[in-house]
Amino acid sequence: MARRALITGLSGFTGRHMAAELTKASYDVWGTTTSSPDGDVAGTVGIPVDLLDADALRSFVTDARPEVVVHLAGAAHVTGNAPGKTYLVNIVGTRNLLSALAALEKKPRAVLLASTANVYGNASVETIDEEVAIQPANDYAVSKLAMEHAARLWLDRLPLIFVRPFNYTGVGQSEDYVLPKIVGHHARREARISLGNLNVSRDFSDVRDVVAIYARLLDAAPAGETFNICSGHSHSLGEMLQMLARIAGYEIDVYVDPKFMRRNEIARLVGSNRKLRQVIGQVPCTPIADTLAWMYADMSARVAA
Repeated sequence: MARRALITGLSGFTGRHMAAELTKASYDVWGTTTSSPDGDVAGTVGIPVDLLDADALRSFVTDARPEVVVHLAGAAHVTGNAPGKTYLVNIVGTRNLLSALAALEKKPRAVLLASTANVYGNASVETIDEEVAIQPANDYAVSKLAMEHAARLWLDRLPLIFVRPFNYTGVGQSEDYVLPKIVGHHARREARISLGNLNVSRDFSDVRDVVAIYARLLDAAPAGETFNICSGHSHSLGEMLQMLARIAGYEIDVYVDPKFMRRNEIARLVGSNRKLRQVIGQVPCTPIADTLAWMYADMSARVAA
């Protein structure tokens, strides 16, 4: 019998790539999905389940009987969601999941919970490791930190692994996010784009690297530990625009729009993956220019279709 994995947020950007990674590792993948037509993920068992519906979630988890769990579902945007929904989904939804998993006769071998590097806020150090003081600067980050604390109440019953991914991107990510937006504009050969602060610097990873790391953490199962998921390198949006100009063969006109300037903007986020390397060995790190080229090729093909 194949090993079974459960992914919450299976039909989301990361969930689809996670499903492909775990399927490649010979897992039978089940997951919670949205109720929209794009909720189906080929080769998986996906059921529309609301994390806030505790009874429905428990029924699904009981049927799934997972060996490993990757919890990706939640309110994912720093902006765009009402704060009340963000807190409710990220904290209460996670608690409902953990309650359902803890009630299983046979507990999962590993449960990976996706938090965020946003919990570090505007850190005053050059490189952020897991010991840096936590100072979340927006509701999303506060909700994820609260999720971490709430989940630790279950450590005596479940083998939890906490991950704090820095920014990552790839094929399939919505243009609500800045890098797919920039790539999409170039793929459509648009003359102009409106963006926020071009000097904001982020540690960007390729989603394929991120899900590979998650899979290796599930294998290692370091219960109770927290890991930064990052490349260790940062790039500004200005640098990303230069990379896309080389890939697409033209320079887009950029309008810095005040409406995209965030309050409490985190100026620079770059992480240390030293602790992660100690557990899984070498960390995969696709150059971000290669990731952008992959995304550009995919979006250009879609535009041409």
